[in-house]
Amino acid sequence: MSGPTVPKDGTSGTPPTGHGPEDGTSGTPHPHHGPEELCAPARLLYTDALQRGGVTAAEADRVPCLARLGLLRPDPHDPGRRLPVPAAAALTELLAPLTRDIHARVAASAALVEALAPLAPLTGSSDDPAMTVIQGKPAIQAAVAEAGKAARKRILTLHPGSKRPDVMLEQARQSAIEPLRRGVSMRHLYQHSARYNMNLKQYVDRLPQGDLQIRTMEQTAERMFVFDRSAYISISPERDVALCVTHPALVRYLAHVYDVLWAGATPFGEPLRTSSPDAPVTAVQHSIARLLAAGHVDDDIARRMGISVRTCRSHIARLMQTLGATSRTHLGALLIGSGIVEAHRRD
Repeated sequence: MSGPTVPKDGTSGTPPTGHGPEDGTSGTPHPHHGPEELCAPARLLYTDALQRGGVTAAEADRVPCLARLGLLRPDPHDPGRRLPVPAAAALTELLAPLTRDIHARVAASAALVEALAPLAPLTGSSDDPAMTVIQGKPAIQAAVAEAGKAARKRILTLHPGSKRPDVMLEQARQSAIEPLRRGVSMRHLYQHSARYNMNLKQYVDRLPQGDLQIRTMEQTAERMFVFDRSAYISISPERDVALCVTHPALVRYLAHVYDVLWAGATPFGEPLRTSSPDAPVTAVQHSIARLLAAGHVDDDIARRMGISVRTCRSHIARLMQTLGATSRTHLGALLIGSGIVEAHRRD
């Protein structure tokens, strides 16, 4: 699996293999460290940039790791100046390629399971299979509930879409109370669109906080639950077929995938922010703009964002109004010309 990409200009690309004394333009050698680390001079300059609103290009050149990790960007109005990028926005940008790779791999795995699962009865089953297919929503819900009761360390959940019926959330709340009381660490990942669901807000308010954490992200993989020794992944569009994974290495891998997605998500209590602090659009509109620029149609954008097609088109209409676009083609050109999205980006 490919890791997050870090370019020389701080936007996207392949992470360097490291840098050392040869980097930098001043007489003071730049400390040698790994490509995903920040040296002490870089932290000091970044703090200074936040306080001053920017630094000179010469100052930035002395600590190239800031640009490579996307924490400094060129000032569009002054070639000799570099502006600080919020750490959360830089992290989101760096994790985006890895997140897309994870989505693709999970989708490919689900397709393989769906293709090969019907052949399982022909070859028989072992006494302790590492992967089993569960048919029917009641059977899936029962298996997940039992795994939650047995959990002692962690419960990780991933939920695509934004629709959370009150009955479903109440069942989830009842199932979560006991694990939280016994100290189980519980994390939920939803899509950004779920933030506007009043049922979810009530669900959060009615749970004992303890070790409960909730974050949201732009796009997610299919529904998944990861427990201490097992994981469950939805593998059908109707979510009535699930794959139960018990192989320790696979469970660890899925937990690692979850941690990567979690790192790029926004805490539920924090406002969403766009990649560019001065962008004239909302966070949701910015996400839709990137997908539009990448050539996705309305139906696909709505599915990826976890919203209805009608809501998606409403956001696109607001984008056109904000930028003064007279057509979809004109909107695409304005999105790139304004810097809201990058011309070379493809999701």
